[in-house]
Amino acid sequence: MSNQERSSPDGDCCSPLIREPLNADWAGDLARMFKALGDPVRLRLLSLVASHAGGEACVCDISPAFDLSQPTISHHLKVLREAGLLDCERRGTWVYYWVVPTALQQLSSVLSSADPTAAMA
Repeated sequence: MSNQERSSPDGDCCSPLIREPLNADWAGDLARMFKALGDPVRLRLLSLVASHAGGEACVCDISPAFDLSQPTISHHLKVLREAGLLDCERRGTWVYYWVVPTALQQLSSVLSSADPTAAMA
């Protein structure tokens, strides 16, 4: 099936992986994000922050969900921040985290296809 046949009626093609090869810079950015999510603790941290009321969570709210030391949790949060998946702000003595929506959109768009049945064929 050609790329044109995979295009949606409005002209947008499906996943960038199907449309054309990723350039080196974008592949590097995506790889950093996927690598950060490759650890179960970091994946759970991202999920806890994203699903927290108001879309942001204090480190004090998410730490009790893990049987890990505070420095270890801080390390994992730092990896997620450096990968561009989380952002944060210090408020008094606590740090609040939230998911960067554009980062999740990039990860989602690079893997999704316009035709969900195409993978089944």
